[in-house]
Amino acid sequence: MLHLLRIDLKKMTSYRTFWVICGIYFFTLIIGAASGMELLRMLSRLIEGFGQEINIDRIPLYHFPDIWQNLAWTSGLLKMGVAIMVVVSITNEYTYRTIRQNIIDGMSREEFLLSKVYTNLLLSLASMVSVFLIAVVTGLIYSPELDFPYAFTGISFYPAYFLEIFAFLSFALMLGIFVQRSGLTIILLLFSYLIELIVKSNVDNYFPGAIQFFPLESIMNLVPMPFARYVFQEIRDQVTILSIAIAAVWTFLFNYFAYLKLKKSDI
Repeated sequence: MLHLLRIDLKKMTSYRTFWVICGIYFFTLIIGAASGMELLRMLSRLIEGFGQEINIDRIPLYHFPDIWQNLAWTSGLLKMGVAIMVVVSITNEYTYRTIRQNIIDGMSREEFLLSKVYTNLLLSLASMVSVFLIAVVTGLIYSPELDFPYAFTGISFYPAYFLEIFAFLSFALMLGIFVQRSGLTIILLLFSYLIELIVKSNVDNYFPGAIQFFPLESIMNLVPMPFARYVFQEIRDQVTILSIAIAAVWTFLFNYFAYLKLKKSDI
């Protein structure tokens, strides 16, 4: 495992694009996740009456245990950035024929795919750890009091966030292997939500219960949007076994379809 991971990381880190996209992604992830309260305060200064109608400091955006779900959901919105990095990585393999060279040098197609999957796991883990550390630090800063173990009741959203990132990266990897051109793959990735939304809007009229089984919908359902609770609406504030099972099945299928394509392709 480590041998295959080192091979793929060595190739990725040789691209300047990798460092640029990686830097932008993690910088945006950290700043975006940690600056929510400052954004609300800025809005209170810019929008007349906003601060008077809503007491900014009383919104438990960064309070334990709300912070776990809040940051996991908002950070999930940025996963397109790391997915583009995965697309660039796999399509460069075809552009520069490094995949062919790896096969000639003795790496099997299964090992080549595993090297990419292991890299996706590492990127997902790095994203999860980054958001977790941000949650701990900002939670300690903003929470008025710590009530253990109640403060950690929402921490289960972080394994779900890990699966969300890994599932989407697996989707991006599959698209890259099928299309093999970075520009077109990125366009398809960007428009994938719109395409699924169009399909869902038609299916919803006849089989509304089937919506949760759509691939991208299942990924988004892992960490549901939490902010409706601040306007006294009911939300799902826990990870469900069904959402994990559906997303896990799609993650397996993304990688399996990528394997089938790679196995049959003339490289």
